[in-house]
Amino acid sequence: MGTKRKADSQVPAEESDLLSIRPLGAGQEVGRSCIMLEFKGKKIMLDCGIHPGLSGMDALPFVDLIEANEIDLLLISHFHLDHCGALPWFLMKTSFKGRCFMTHATKAIYRWLLSDYIKVSNIATDQMLYTESDLENSMDKIETINFHEEKDVGGVKFWAYNAGHVLGAAMFMIEIAGVKVLYTGDFSRQEDRHLMAAEIPSVHPDVLITESTYGTHIHEKREERESRFTTLVHDIVNRGGRCLIPVFALGRAQELLLILDEYWGQHPELHEIPIYYASSLAKKCMAVYQTYVNAMNDKIRRQIAINNPFVFKHISNLKGIDHFEDIGPCVVMASPGMLQSGLSRELFESWCTDSKNGVIIAGYCVEGTPAKAILSEPEEIVTMTGQKLPLKMSVDYISFSAHTDFQQTNEFIKILKPPHVVLVHGEQNEMNRLKAALVREYEDDPNTSMEIHNPRNTVAVELYFRGEKTYLFKYLFTP
Repeated sequence: MGTKRKADSQVPAEESDLLSIRPLGAGQEVGRSCIMLEFKGKKIMLDCGIHPGLSGMDALPFVDLIEANEIDLLLISHFHLDHCGALPWFLMKTSFKGRCFMTHATKAIYRWLLSDYIKVSNIATDQMLYTESDLENSMDKIETINFHEEKDVGGVKFWAYNAGHVLGAAMFMIEIAGVKVLYTGDFSRQEDRHLMAAEIPSVHPDVLITESTYGTHIHEKREERESRFTTLVHDIVNRGGRCLIPVFALGRAQELLLILDEYWGQHPELHEIPIYYASSLAKKCMAVYQTYVNAMNDKIRRQIAINNPFVFKHISNLKGIDHFEDIGPCVVMASPGMLQSGLSRELFESWCTDSKNGVIIAGYCVEGTPAKAILSEPEEIVTMTGQKLPLKMSVDYISFSAHTDFQQTNEFIKILKPPHVVLVHGEQNEMNRLKAALVREYEDDPNTSMEIHNPRNTVAVELYFRGEKTYLFKYLFTP
């Protein structure tokens, strides 16, 4: 538990000076991102995700602590399930009547990614949070925003910066009565094959709410990571094995497809070995990526003039397991990314007993998911039907999840110098390590006064702003 800090006697009586930041999800955890911001009578929800390690109502943020009909504005940073997976439920099944915004690409991909999630969810219909028609109907309630376009909703100004991470991902700057809060969502300061790096806002926020997924870790160089990945895939198929890469239908999958297609092109000896991109939505997904090339980096934009890099030469789409002839070495990218259910789980269960086969976990794994469990290489696994099987296939982890590492986060904070940093979206230990490192970084700097907060779920960070840049703070603990 964080330190209880009592506000001193100077704290003004006026509640209107209080800025409250309260995670209803992603407080000392990764999953179900949902941050409530309250200031000057305005209520803003930042993201509305589900927890990939939980199902049904349990996967929701702690939304029972708020009144949905009091929320003025809901901003979605990007299309990953832990940031928008509860949105159809929130828009269609609660009393919410405010306005909801996301970028154009996020809206297009949200529609198909959540459709894929509904299809691969292995839970009873009565446990499902929403149906395909709820998802479809939710589209009418979502408005779009361009990057750098300023909007004003009832006195709340906000605009979006490019966050890197995935196509369409945004960081939101929110301004109420002159106080500015920047919410990073998930962001990456490293350009990759198709995405630009996150922008550095020219406006300095009073409060920065930032992800802390990788804590104090430093990422390996992109070229080294790609080389390790392609060597591993090559080794698995060379030994006559099947290589499974669990991915979500959209997002990092497209980065991996670009890498594999290029590598296969350079290695004629691999041309007989098929690569499958397995998703019932493969065609739709790729169409979206082909449409939003302008939201990508310069390299891709230049390439598009010659040929579309998302039209692959060595990769075939696979609709489902019924269309798959399992006859020899191959590479299959299948959803979902954490092996919770669906095709990736089915293939994992049918291939895990053969030591020639291999699975490569290529993204961040949330606690409580099968992908996280197999990283510790247990001797056996439990199938979806409850049967125990020996785990003989190789298990490797090469993270392509585009989150900032310590160097990137620290550099970002150094440039912005916010008086307050609120850490979200990180497991408790990672977050504690990041907080300690940041405190050490700035404690001896006479020019920087910075408070680092890491509230757990349902705990509010309370900051008092009176006029320009004057504040006191305390933690409010809910019983």
